[in-house]
Order: sequence, then C-alpha cells, then structure tokens
Amino acid sequence: MTHEQRSGRRRERGVVLLFSLIILLLLTIGGVALVRSMNSSLFNAGNMAFRRDLVNQGELAISNVMTQVLAGTFVNPTTADNPASNYTAEIQPGSNSQGVPNALLSDAVFAAVGSTANDLAGATPDIQIRYLIERMCSAAGTSTSALCVQSTAAPTGGTAPGNGVSPPTATVYRISVRVSGARSTQVFLQSTFTMPD
Repeated sequence: MTHEQRSGRRRERGVVLLFSLIILLLLTIGGVALVRSMNSSLFNAGNMAFRRDLVNQGELAISNVMTQVLAGTFVNPTTADNPASNYTAEIQPGSNSQGVPNALLSDAVFAAVGSTANDLAGATPDIQIRYLIERMCSAAGTSTSALCVQSTAAPTGGTAPGNGVSPPTATVYRISVRVSGARSTQVFLQSTFTMPD
C-alpha cells in the first residue's frame, strides 16, 4: 500500500467524523426543542386543569349561596342594602363588558358593599371565593317593573283553563363570584335566579 492510498483513507475518515458531528449537533438541537415543546404543552395543560378546578369550585359556591338565599337562611333579599350579607338592593356598576361588578375587582370597592368575613374557603388554603348578591334594580326601594328586571311569565304546562289571574311578578337577582387561586389566577362566574315579590 502506497503512502498516497493511506492518506486518502485518513481523509475519508476525517470527512465521516465531520458529518457525524454535524448530524449529532442537529439531533441534539431537535431533542432540546422537543423537550421544551413538551414542557410548554404540559405547563399549558396544567394551567387549563387548574383554571377548570377554580371554575368547578366557583360553581359549587354559587349553588350553595343560591340554595341558602332561596331557603331564607343566608340572606333575606330586601329593598335595602345589607353589606353584612354581601347583598345590594341595586345593580352595582361594572368596569368591563362581561358585567363583572367593580366590587369584585377591587377590595376597596367591595368593603362598601360586602364583608370579607363572608369569603368562602376553597378546597385548598390558597383558594379564596368571594361573592356578591345583587337585586337587578336600578335603585333601592320597592321592586317595580319600571325599576327592576322582573319575570312575569306564567308557568308552562297543565291542562286547567286560565282563570284570568295574572302570575305574580318575580324580581331577578344575580350572584357574581370571584375565585382567586395560586399564581394570581382569578375566575369570575355569574348566575341569576328569581324570587317572588
């Protein structure tokens, strides 16, 4: 074997090594990108699950508050504000298009219409649930169709003929809930119900 043949083989080995290093670098970059993408996906999935848990806890709080209001054991909706029960006799102003009351967006505003002593505990110590009950009226006082959102529809069903008696009016009430969790996550929920006047 001549000297030229040996040097040619060495050159070939050097080229193969160079290509191997380039391919190894590309595989490493691809692996790092895949791991980062997977971590990002897991983080987003965790955030969605965390948010869904807050929504579930908020819905449970709405159900509990509404049950107690309708039973009369929690607050008796009246024509006047009752901050000790987080109840207002008129619609509170909201600062966004979703209609979330300013009282749930600011602790200072909430202090005028509710009590932090009524805040509900979540499933874990870092979750806080705050609610506000509003009578859907433009002013305090007696509920009237001119001032309040009211339902006057007759119940559906039945076969008895109408006797000309109008159904009683029922004023609409709204429960707004703010659920605050870890990492400054907040969820806002609202539900309405009616009570006969």
